[in-house]
Amino acid sequence: MIVPPFTRESAIQKVRMAEDAWNSRDPERVSLAYTEDSVWRNRIEFPIGREQIRQFLTAKWARELDYRLIKGLWAFTDNRIAVKFEYEWHDSTNLWFRSYGNELWEFDERGLMRRREASINDLPILETDRKFFWPAPGPRPADYPGIG
Repeated sequence: MIVPPFTRESAIQKVRMAEDAWNSRDPERVSLAYTEDSVWRNRIEFPIGREQIRQFLTAKWARELDYRLIKGLWAFTDNRIAVKFEYEWHDSTNLWFRSYGNELWEFDERGLMRRREASINDLPILETDRKFFWPAPGPRPADYPGIG
């Protein structure tokens, strides 16, 4: 487990670990990175605690099909990390989207995230405009470009 205080290298590792977990699309696995009483703001939803986070993620990945995510470190302090991200997905009618956003993370002394605030915007795209092509679910390959 990577714990605060963060260095540039450990913050980058923490971001990549989160990206890999989210690309698994496994709500149980992802939820274990958060404290039992973790507080989120995700768009207009406010899950609190691991159980609500699991429920939120289960519903998210039932809606956002063929989800593929890339996260990048924006900034960090002792126990906080700011992240930018992009992800692609389609809905049940096969309309594709690229979602852009920023997240603010705060960690406890064990390295579990106790607070997550996400601002996200969705851009409808054509399937031919997709950028993220790796086998999913699963991590982005090490040689696959990140976001700038």
